[in-house]
Amino acid sequence: MSYLRSKFRHPALPKNDLGYTVDYYEGSLSTLCAGCGHDSISAAVAQACFELNIEPHKVAKLSGIGCSSKTPAYFLNNSHGFNSVHGRMPSVATGANLANKDLIYLGVSGDGDTASIGMGQFVHVVRRNLNMVYIVMNNGCYGLTKGQDSATADAGSKNKSGNVNLFESIDLCGLAMELGATFVGQSFSGDKDQLIPLIKAAMSHQGFAFLNVISPCVTFNNNVGSTKSYDYVREHMEATSTFDFVPIAKTINTAYEEGTTMDLTMHDGTVIRLNKVSPDWNPLDRFSAINAMQKAKSEGEILTGLLYLNGDHKELHQLLNTSDTPLNKLTEKELCPGSDVLQGINDSLR
Repeated sequence: MSYLRSKFRHPALPKNDLGYTVDYYEGSLSTLCAGCGHDSISAAVAQACFELNIEPHKVAKLSGIGCSSKTPAYFLNNSHGFNSVHGRMPSVATGANLANKDLIYLGVSGDGDTASIGMGQFVHVVRRNLNMVYIVMNNGCYGLTKGQDSATADAGSKNKSGNVNLFESIDLCGLAMELGATFVGQSFSGDKDQLIPLIKAAMSHQGFAFLNVISPCVTFNNNVGSTKSYDYVREHMEATSTFDFVPIAKTINTAYEEGTTMDLTMHDGTVIRLNKVSPDWNPLDRFSAINAMQKAKSEGEILTGLLYLNGDHKELHQLLNTSDTPLNKLTEKELCPGSDVLQGINDSLR
């Protein structure tokens, strides 16, 4: 079996405004199990960047350890990348971001990498409102070590070996909102019509954007009784809204079903256009979003879509008043202002 991707592409592939076809945003051929939901998420990331006209070299991909953390190799071959140790992706992302605010930071993690060994790192990157997109590919199990239940496996869910999970699951979206995440969304790897605009909106958000994507493990957690299986998720999805991501200076005409329509303007002038399906949900009210999630959970449903957006906040660089110039571009003049300035600093500390 060959793991080399074919270089042939249809000569009439459409190009974006930068002159690239979508294959320029692809990566290496995936070695994940055939049918893995993670590959669908990788394809959605590549499509979102293509549609946003993002130059790949302006993206930094970061990950930890796990099936999900392998996926940055499968999209955006022409981007920067760093594969860290298990659960430590957030601290690497924080250091890179503070050193260079000009890049778009995309962190990819899994339910084990985030909700278990990486939980301590996760909570702090959320509360600091680091300007990044944090995607969790959530399958409720440890796929690399033969399918043990992870911390996001629902209580009562049955794994492939027939064991029933006795413990309550960690709700990463609810936790992210409690900790102050300024953009929270949830989706399903098999719903690209929802997932792609959600990724586009997250990448345009200034601040911490969290996406929890249910991504069934076809090998270890796609059995009857699993609440992370394809069949269960499809039967129990409840969308908060249908929505479009509207880029700057481009008009998108969309036909909606009956319902309340809301336009949410983001920092860069782009717009998320929502057609609200859930009448008791307000995406700008954190308590409303949390209540909607809890209500869905009590009814055995999985709430998907844009759950919460805070448009009035400061990201980490604004909070710390950091340099606008990347650290590797600072000259001796900025780094060594002279003995008089140093003497003034020392005097102020006496």
